[in-house]
Amino acid sequence: MAGSVDRSAGTVSAAVREHLRKLCLREFPCGAGSWNKSRFLPRTCRVWRELVPREEEAGGPSEETVEDLLGLVCSPQSPWALLEGSSAEDRFLRQLAISNPQMLKEDFLNSYFRSLHVVDKKVSLVDKDLLKFPKLEELVLSANEIKEIDAFNLPPTLKVLELYGNYISSMKCLCDRPPPGLQHLGLGDNKLLGPLQSVYITAQHWPNLVSLDLGFNDLTDLQAMVASLSTLQRLRLLVLQGNPLALVPYYRGFTIDSLARLCVLDDITVSSSEKHQFQGLRPKGDFLAREAQFVVTIGNIRGVLDSSVLDPDPGPQGPFISYSYYVTYDFVEDEEGEGSEYEGVLAEIVKPAPSEEEVPEEAPPTPTAEEAEEEAESVPSSLSQSLELESGVSAGTPSLPRSLGSDAEELAQLRPRMDFRLCPSPGTVLFSTVRKPWANVIPCSYEMQHSLRDLVPLKAFLLAGTTVTIVEEKILSWPVVPPPVDFPTAGKGKGEKKKEKDQKGPRKKRGLSKELRQDPPILRVLGSGLVVLEPLLAGESLVSTLCKFGVIRTLESDRLTFLRDSKNKKAKKGLENDYRPEPLSVEVQIQIIQCRSAEEALRTLVVV
Repeated sequence: MAGSVDRSAGTVSAAVREHLRKLCLREFPCGAGSWNKSRFLPRTCRVWRELVPREEEAGGPSEETVEDLLGLVCSPQSPWALLEGSSAEDRFLRQLAISNPQMLKEDFLNSYFRSLHVVDKKVSLVDKDLLKFPKLEELVLSANEIKEIDAFNLPPTLKVLELYGNYISSMKCLCDRPPPGLQHLGLGDNKLLGPLQSVYITAQHWPNLVSLDLGFNDLTDLQAMVASLSTLQRLRLLVLQGNPLALVPYYRGFTIDSLARLCVLDDITVSSSEKHQFQGLRPKGDFLAREAQFVVTIGNIRGVLDSSVLDPDPGPQGPFISYSYYVTYDFVEDEEGEGSEYEGVLAEIVKPAPSEEEVPEEAPPTPTAEEAEEEAESVPSSLSQSLELESGVSAGTPSLPRSLGSDAEELAQLRPRMDFRLCPSPGTVLFSTVRKPWANVIPCSYEMQHSLRDLVPLKAFLLAGTTVTIVEEKILSWPVVPPPVDFPTAGKGKGEKKKEKDQKGPRKKRGLSKELRQDPPILRVLGSGLVVLEPLLAGESLVSTLCKFGVIRTLESDRLTFLRDSKNKKAKKGLENDYRPEPLSVEVQIQIIQCRSAEEALRTLVVV
């Protein structure tokens, strides 16, 4: 007995039986019991006229009337009321179980159902017991765990079949014996992959199909899919958005021109003007470039803290500190290496600094105690702290001990930490705006067009979104001190010394060199956040957002900045009493290019 239960677990028929059990059709106030026993005769051999409820026995002192029992299942305040959102079929069965419970037999229930909604019930198998429903016209099995369907178990009377949100990877299983009168097929949000699925979408398999939803799969070949769909003479409603094939600029125009009878595409009515604008595009389908195009625009940065006012004035020996600010975002990497195509734009994959375990062949000489003391006195303590690791990239590699030993924890502490926000996700390239100096409003003025041919990873990237990061770059510069050169003078006469002096030229005044050496930049992430790009996959043409990362400016820093600017630029007013700093933010827009006419689409023709 237990084995048979296990075999039926996860089937459609088991889910239907469980649903009927939860309706409690044979329990109070439904069914027959002490609450209405006088309405029914005992099961004895009597004539047929006595097999009806006796009116004279109805309404005993311990029983309920039909009206009262119906009120218990119909009143929203009743504990026996159906849950909100229950179907009309469920309400009818509950009422029938009160008025005439003897009718609720298996044959009646099977013939009664014309629609079955088995949603999110962990169904994995469409079993043959489904054929017991001879009048079933609508079958909804969405949000389950179905990978394949035996089409022989589908009732031939079906007109609507919905399988959204399952794990179906191929339509081949449905085409063995599809319901001949099916009018709507919903296979959105499944695992349909590749260009070969189009061979199963033909009039040979679905002669009466009026509505088809294949949205949010991994279908890639638009031309082959449209060629198969053109054989469906009755097709009027079509959903293909969410597939990689819908990301090409000419997707909507090419589909409309190829399917002349189509009335609605991706839940948008096909207008007569659209048909006219894209007329003549279908014959050129094989020569259109199969790539998606995006334009990323980054506008102004606001609310940046002016870190320079917090640094002390540099001494004659430095360090001289400069700050710049930029924005990074990751975008999917094309198969042909998109990052190298653009000139003047920083496009790189950020990699961690080399490990300190790699010891250079020639270690720098260890400074003497006197030199170390002079160096410590020349650098203020606040600046020496700023040379430490800040939120990601180090200012320099700390010196290693002479003996590394085998202590792994000690080596781990010596490694520089890498901020994950400065690294792109796997399969993406990190793009960056041009570095700009500090200002109240930092204009990035950045615009980049991305053309991508590998559409399946592009869909996954749009679902994941892109990370936008505002970065502060701090660079310390030091004067270059030339090494002293000793010229031997012993044994030389006055004439030789004068000759050497003439060769060296006039003697320069002692001082520091104007040439500067720069330390590796110190990168600090000021703010980072995710920009959702799924609307571009769902049919939207533009995602425009203001990324806000909170307030990082302080009253002290703004007061110092104001005092500095008031001297140089003669500011007209000071800080107001009700100090309200502007939050750190950046303007981001990402647009997918869509052709608005056949002429625009023909510009993407591939030259053969």
